[in-house]
Amino acid sequence: MISTEKYVQPGSDFYIYTAGTLAKKLFLYPMITGSFKYLPGYHISRKAFDSFLIMYIKKGYCTVETNGRSYHAYQGNVVLIDCYSPHAYGSSSGWEAEWVHYDGAAARGYFEAITDSSGPVITLKDTYRFEKYLHNIYLSFRNSLAVREPVLNNYLINLMTELLLVRNQDIAEVSASGIIDDTLAYITEHLQEELSLEQLAKQASLSSFYFCRLFKKETGFSPHEYVIEARINAARYFLQSTRMSIKDICFSCGFSSESSFCTTFKKKTGLTPSHFRAHVSSEPL
Repeated sequence: MISTEKYVQPGSDFYIYTAGTLAKKLFLYPMITGSFKYLPGYHISRKAFDSFLIMYIKKGYCTVETNGRSYHAYQGNVVLIDCYSPHAYGSSSGWEAEWVHYDGAAARGYFEAITDSSGPVITLKDTYRFEKYLHNIYLSFRNSLAVREPVLNNYLINLMTELLLVRNQDIAEVSASGIIDDTLAYITEHLQEELSLEQLAKQASLSSFYFCRLFKKETGFSPHEYVIEARINAARYFLQSTRMSIKDICFSCGFSSESSFCTTFKKKTGLTPSHFRAHVSSEPL
């Protein structure tokens, strides 16, 4: 069907489908699907439209309002809305989207699992598969193909899976960041001790290989490089702010010998510890 809705570009089309009894009992199923070019000024506000909406932003951007909050969705974003609740979306500049209203026995469970951490606007790292599954639903109706409800269910399940994978990636990234944050705190608290790669990996409950890769990704340093930087920074502080002897500073910062400390300090700062202290000695302690 060709849309005649105000602020929708002529030629935009949509298709309505009524699922069978078995599909309503067992599957996720499409109710309406379409491909619209929304003109500047389009805005729709509903108290309820009994379904869930997936909208893929192909061009432009729109503002989405749901649960009392506003969100911005841009090209490449996916919008997922619980249309059983009050919602609205629109744009002053227009946008282009492919979309499907759907429902089913598991629809709410999927919706809650996906939006629990991401909210209604989701960014996919790779949209190829998502676009393909969504477009296949649209083409099934636009091309008047024989409706096979298990296949339509499969397309919708694949869409949910793509969105859930983003959620799991986000959780994994947060978890990784937390592990490294804990490691950095451990290094700071145990700077005077030996801090080998094996010891730090054990502290993080990871293999040495994976820990090293993860640490580098999160900090930009290898574990060894970071420990050296932390020890040199601590030594700078002690040299500038205390009257501790260089020997005491050396061992307080975890160096195994004065010669090792002096060599490393000069390599990093261009000055020996004594020269560094003399250089800043004119400053108040």
